[in-house]
Order: sequence, then C-alpha cells, then structure tokens
Amino acid sequence: MSTKFVLNETSYFGKGAREELVTEIEKRGFKKVFLVSDVALVEAGVTAKVEEILNKAKIPYEIYSEVKPNPTIKNVTDGVKACKKSKADVIVAVGGGSSIDTAKGISIVMTNPDRADIKSLNGLSNTVNKGMPIIALPTTAGTAAEVTINYVITDEDAKIKMVCVDPNDIPILAIIDSELMASMPKSLAAATGMDALTHAVEGYITGAHNEMSDMFHMKAIQMIFKYLPAAVNEKDEQAIEMMGMAQYIAGMGFSNVGLGIVHSMAHQLGAVYDTPHGIANAMLLPTVMRFNGEVCANRFREILVNIGRPDAAHLNDQDVINTFVWMISELSKAVGIIQTIKDYGVKEEDFEMLAEKAMNDPCKPGNPREVSKEDLIELYRKAM
Repeated sequence: MSTKFVLNETSYFGKGAREELVTEIEKRGFKKVFLVSDVALVEAGVTAKVEEILNKAKIPYEIYSEVKPNPTIKNVTDGVKACKKSKADVIVAVGGGSSIDTAKGISIVMTNPDRADIKSLNGLSNTVNKGMPIIALPTTAGTAAEVTINYVITDEDAKIKMVCVDPNDIPILAIIDSELMASMPKSLAAATGMDALTHAVEGYITGAHNEMSDMFHMKAIQMIFKYLPAAVNEKDEQAIEMMGMAQYIAGMGFSNVGLGIVHSMAHQLGAVYDTPHGIANAMLLPTVMRFNGEVCANRFREILVNIGRPDAAHLNDQDVINTFVWMISELSKAVGIIQTIKDYGVKEEDFEMLAEKAMNDPCKPGNPREVSKEDLIELYRKAM
C-alpha cells in the first residue's frame, strides 16, 4: 500500500529569513500582495518588519488585519471581499495560526467561489481548484499552519470549530524567521510550544502513523523537550530558532496522518469559551495521554527512551504511562502553564454538549483508542 505525503514547495529557515520574501515574489512574477495579519501584531510592530521589506522593494500591498485569535467565518468572508477589492495576486500571511488559517480560507474561496458560505469547507474538502498562492511567515512556534493542509475556522452560530482539510490550501512558500517569533510574550510562546508538542505526540500515536511521519514526530518531540523552556523563560535565540523548526517538523508529520482527541476536545473549548488553542491542548494533554496509554504504552516507551529516559525500556506499562504523563505535566509547569479547564470558565453542566461536539470533530477518528461520548465527558471531568 502506498503512503501519500503532501508538503509545500519551498521553505526558508533562520534569523532574517524574511529577506528572501522579495526574491521569491519577484521570481514568481507576483505584482501585488494582499497582506493578512492581526491587529495585535500590527500594533506591536511585528507586521511592520515585513512591510518594510515590501516598501523597500516597492512592491504594492494592501493589509487586512481583522483577524480574531480564534478566526471566524466572518473574518474569512470579510477577507475575501477585501482581497477581491485589492486585485492582489498573492497572499502574504504574517502571524500565528489565526492569521495563516484565515489566509487559507480566503485563498480557497478566491479560486473556489462556490464555497463562499465557508461552512461547506468543514472536514475533508473536495474543492476543485488550488487556492490563491500563499506565502506564510509564522510569528509563533506552534501551529505549523505554514506547512499543513489544515485550517481551523470558528462557526460562531453553531459554536464549533470547523477543521478544514484540503491539500489545495497549502502555502507555496514558508519563511520561518526566528526574529519574527522573538517578540512573542512568554504566555504565547508557552502555549504555542505546547501546541507543537501536542501535534507531535498525537501524530506519533495516531492509528495512521507511518515510518516517515514517525521520523518527523520523534525529532520534533526531542527538540521541544530540549528547547521549549529556554525559548520561553530565557528568550534564548538559538532555542527560539530551534522551536520554530521543531513545530514545522511536527507539522510535516501530523498534516499527513492526523491527530486525536486532545484536539477534538480542545477545539470545543476554543469555540465555546474562546480558550486559546495551545492552552487548551496543554491542559488536556496529560489527561488524554493517561487514557490513551492503555493502547499506547509501547509508543510512550519509545518516546521516553528518546527524550532522556533510557530506563523506560525496562519499566512496566503502567510506570511508562505515569512517567510520560508526569514529564508532559512538568514541561507545562516549567513554561508557566498551570491552569485547568475550570480556570477558563468550563462548567460541569456543559460536559455533555462539549462531548457531543467533540465526537463529531474531524480529529477524533485519528485517536488510537476507541472513545465514546461518555469517555469524553469523563475526560473533561478529569481535566477540571
């Protein structure tokens, strides 16, 4: 049986890599940029670092920055109108997953106008046309949206996060510049780093994993455990650069094999309570990994042996599970994430509603252990 892998065309890594933007725009013959970012990045002067490059090269652009942290259908539809009006021929997305996901939605609708309702993009998509070209410059080290075929948009009416999976949305070019990530506040660096760890761990244990995805996920896990604390707490330049690469490597894997119920459950917290996605993942990851350990102890053992616990090769399954969950929890604490879902307004009376939504989330089928609605209710309860 063949294994399919979808990756973007070209990527640049390293401090100052954004300088390659002009060369690529000119080489590809693009004439005008539709720049997608968010207000916070504009106000912080991060987006300006990209604007300076465009201005210096006299490349015309128009900016769209009406993007929420959990981007909505309206963010996409408003972006499509602005993009059409700009008459741009390339989208440059500057930001975290929110900006890049919004750019992906805009890109797809620009070339597939029959999907202008946005809701029809939910799940495995069958769009006909490749999206409008996107060049992505991430400013966070976590989502890997610049290299994945996924994007997440909130349907505020239904209070669900739509996980749109479409190879036609993948950016043609990714520029991972650690200088754009260096301005992240500690809380955001911690949250996005734990998001990257969740991608790598869920990707490593998902039922669809294969030898190629295992290679990416294991390397990402090793790098995140090694570099995340220094990237967050010390703002160490090398650690920030390595986290940018680690989250990208994790994205190469999970984009092709899927995730699991940490994401299924986290999506609902974001949709209903506007919980930041990385924080939601960090709060749920230990609880869900203890649940999945019943079928994944050997996979956990492999991870432990590769992140400095060679003794795990001789531990029994329960000790492996306990050790792995403890190490995840300790990493969260080390970067300042100590909250539970209760701290974000989750109420016990909402568990059934959250579980029902999570059962229908596109990430749920990737979980290595079969899960029922009752299981999800109990997992939300334990995460309190």
